[in-house]
Amino acid sequence: MILRRALALLLLGAAPAPLILAAETTATRPAQAPAPVETVVQSDQFEMVSSAKETTFTYRGNVRVTATNMTLTCDNLVIIARRSGDPALLVGKQERLKSLLATGRVRIVQDDREATAGRAEVLPDDDKVILTESPVVRSTKDGWEQRGDRMELHRGERRAVIPSNPRTVLPALKDLGYDKLPARKGPAPANAPPAASPSTPKP
Repeated sequence: MILRRALALLLLGAAPAPLILAAETTATRPAQAPAPVETVVQSDQFEMVSSAKETTFTYRGNVRVTATNMTLTCDNLVIIARRSGDPALLVGKQERLKSLLATGRVRIVQDDREATAGRAEVLPDDDKVILTESPVVRSTKDGWEQRGDRMELHRGERRAVIPSNPRTVLPALKDLGYDKLPARKGPAPANAPPAASPSTPKP
């Protein structure tokens, strides 16, 4: 299904931690595959337009997508798929995903990871997900967070590029300062009383 492929591309791009530290921490956990569930799209309006070479699916208003281990919400969702077969048919054979564009209060949740942005675009030919308009990717469990003006998430490379204004928040680190040294014993003050000599026990 075209929509399922689109969502898989989006989540594979947005889910990995943009920081090596967070990625390594996540990778050490045992993976447990969730039980598959149906992919369901709900919205206020839906429109499908087909041409000889592609089909555009448009969902408008209160869009909510639920799939295996994933939830996506936004104001509008546009999916463009390449098609083949008889161009006279309203719905031809859907071949490949060309692009996915989610706009308006975009929020993607998978496990303990979350991505928010004003705009999320999936470009399968480039294996790239682009988040703009105040994007944030965070892990609610590990405590890391990444912000920037624009995020380019490269699927399969575990690589994120933030061209400008990056801001990274990591969990609190332990105190890396030196341990306190014991106080040094210096010479006794001049006015200090002499130390008492040990007494000789009486026979």
